[in-house]
Amino acid sequence: MPASLVFAARQLRSLLADFEVGAYSGADCAELVEELSNTEKACAGVRLLAAARAVECKAHEQKGFNDGADWLARQSGTTPGEAKRNLNTAGKLGDKTKEALLAGELSLDQAEEITNTNSEVPGSEGELVDLARKSDLGRLREEARDVRLGAMKREELHERQRKARSFRSWRDALGMVRFSGALPPETGVVLARRLELHAHKLRTAAKKDPDAQVDSLEQYGADALVDMLNQSGDSKRATNVELSLVCDIRAWRRGHVHEGEPCHIVDGGPIPVDVAKQLAKDAFFNVVLHDAVNILTLTRLGRHIPAHLRAALDIGDPPDFTGKRCADCGKRHRLQLDHVDPVANNGPTSYNNLQPRCWTDHQAKTEQDRKAGLLKPRRESGDAGEVREPGPDPPAPP
Repeated sequence: MPASLVFAARQLRSLLADFEVGAYSGADCAELVEELSNTEKACAGVRLLAAARAVECKAHEQKGFNDGADWLARQSGTTPGEAKRNLNTAGKLGDKTKEALLAGELSLDQAEEITNTNSEVPGSEGELVDLARKSDLGRLREEARDVRLGAMKREELHERQRKARSFRSWRDALGMVRFSGALPPETGVVLARRLELHAHKLRTAAKKDPDAQVDSLEQYGADALVDMLNQSGDSKRATNVELSLVCDIRAWRRGHVHEGEPCHIVDGGPIPVDVAKQLAKDAFFNVVLHDAVNILTLTRLGRHIPAHLRAALDIGDPPDFTGKRCADCGKRHRLQLDHVDPVANNGPTSYNNLQPRCWTDHQAKTEQDRKAGLLKPRRESGDAGEVREPGPDPPAPP
């Protein structure tokens, strides 16, 4: 028995049982959160490896359990299904993932995501471990998904997506009609974008009415879906949406992609070239044929962003063109466009001078510009020159 680890674990629990939060300052609590988070992840890693070893040796049977996953679920307070996934992860851990897990740099969920992806795409472990060390689980899942999809043949992926489409509905305990479904990217991205834009329009209109109750964006999303269904028979589309489809010009002419040649819907993933050509006939899509020439010369003075420049920004950076991300944290959704050199400082509205940022990082960047003297003091400036896109509302003032 690893007596030192058992003793240390018991001693730590004893210290935690006596924790009085009021005895610590805010800075002390912040430091404690960081250290305990790393310790918690390291403990989870050791627990996982020890559990896998115990199950391998059938020690769980001595505890009265016929199934190792049932025993682990009882000890960890999880479900047997989750415990089984964890045990499967333990059996496939790569060296880099295991090292980072035991060092408290990865959570079990991150380790599982990396392990599963590396099983499908050998050699992807190192890059994903590096990403997980400096990002959250959501960002890792996005990157791991892109790695897996990028390793599949476009035609095979599209056929699997087509067969996976689904829709079902049911009534919940409140009597609400609930539903879930899945659509391939060429239809799903269009639907999601239309709903998102229409929901923002509904919420913006409600804010202008002093007597209206402003609901959440998800609630307006439900209203947008109903509106769209009610208008489905109209000749006019309910909401104008433009999406970007990126394809290497060589693949476009050839009819299929080779290694390193993009052909995908921005925010929707890779698709076959023949599907891209079909979508090119739809007015919803901007088609960008990439010939390895960077977009560097689109410039316009003032705050307005012309359509061709906005399309160039929406597709992301070459050569992959996987869509825009926050320049600071890497988030993909609800972004705003920020002038690197502010308009108030005579910065141009150009490809090189615009970067996507989430609301939080955009506000931080604006404060940095103000401190650097690039903007007027807050009391003199009602608009620092930012270009807003549909996104989250700023937090309510305290």
